[in-house]
Amino acid sequence: MPIISRGFHGRRPEPGKKLPPGQYEATGFPVLSAGPTPHVSKDGWELTVTTEVGRRHVWDWSALTALPVDTPTVDLHCVTKWSKFGTRWKGVSLDVLLADVETAAEYVLISSYGGYTTNVPLADLLDGKAWIAYGYDGHDLAPEHGGPARLLVPHLYLWKSAKWVRGIELREDDTPGFWESAGYHNYGDPWQEQRYWGD
Repeated sequence: MPIISRGFHGRRPEPGKKLPPGQYEATGFPVLSAGPTPHVSKDGWELTVTTEVGRRHVWDWSALTALPVDTPTVDLHCVTKWSKFGTRWKGVSLDVLLADVETAAEYVLISSYGGYTTNVPLADLLDGKAWIAYGYDGHDLAPEHGGPARLLVPHLYLWKSAKWVRGIELREDDTPGFWESAGYHNYGDPWQEQRYWGD
């Protein structure tokens, strides 16, 4: 089990910026991962969406980057208590990605290169709430931050924004992922301080 430091501290936010309870503003971009960083080439990368009836939809790098692009600016909140304001991303909305995917599923299990998993209700990936992000701050997304592509779900704690995304499994049941199975909250709302089971 990897060791996760709780030692990140920062300054109080500037006026007009809101922090969830128990969070500190970070000026850098801390790197926290559940394991070693996988290095996946764009040539070898692909994303698979599998429906609850087993139908597969697959995008390689060229197909993903040919889709309409969003450039969201969002705040990030990590369960280790740092928050970062105004982060700038480039990627594809899940609304676009899933537009032609027929499903009655209510839940999603996300998988990553390297074996990491996390679960999210499907509703939390739609209506402009989530992206497959492949650019950050005007550059390609660095491997340590999840490049070549990661899930970005900024309204939930950052462990839900799975780095190195490779699969989206649409499910009828809610299946806990890596950290959820280890005691982290199943949903992870920063504003409710849903860090652990029972919060």
